[in-house]
Amino acid sequence: MILYDYEHAIGQDSHRFVEILVNGRPKDMKDNTRLMLGGYYIADGKPLQANSDGDVMLHALTNAISGITCVNILGDVADRLCREEGIKDSREYVLLALRYLNGGQITHVSFSLEGRYPIISPYIENIRQSIANIIQISPSSIGITATSGEALTSFGRGEGIMCICSITVRRPYASFGEHLLSANPLEL
Repeated sequence: MILYDYEHAIGQDSHRFVEILVNGRPKDMKDNTRLMLGGYYIADGKPLQANSDGDVMLHALTNAISGITCVNILGDVADRLCREEGIKDSREYVLLALRYLNGGQITHVSFSLEGRYPIISPYIENIRQSIANIIQISPSSIGITATSGEALTSFGRGEGIMCICSITVRRPYASFGEHLLSANPLEL
């Protein structure tokens, strides 16, 4: 019989929207020109301000994976990849974080977005499929919800998007007897 150990972690990320001029171009030419959510391009969405593509969903997912592995990807590692190697695609950050799972398998992911724009519901299935392709799980194991939060925060008032991501990871577990034999008897 195979026994499994289950771990859970939460990740979060947020970005403000890029300031767009009347001509439709970003005020700062270094800013993003399109909105990415879960690795999927949202054609009618305002882009998010970031060094990378600003994909808050994939950044929150990366942070959740880091919560399991204790290896932080966002921050110094992602900044270096972005600035020195020009890697702005947040899918690459997720793939790098996955390398540290060491046999662990993500079995379920849940995302909660807060923002006034864009309306997410027309894109949920495409975003689920995109994320499923990245992390190699069934789209049916990926939940996505969204709220405006009744405009109580800057995200709900339309200044940006915030995402919280929760993941469950399954790892094969040594048989109960082997675990007991290897454990410190003083800890039993």
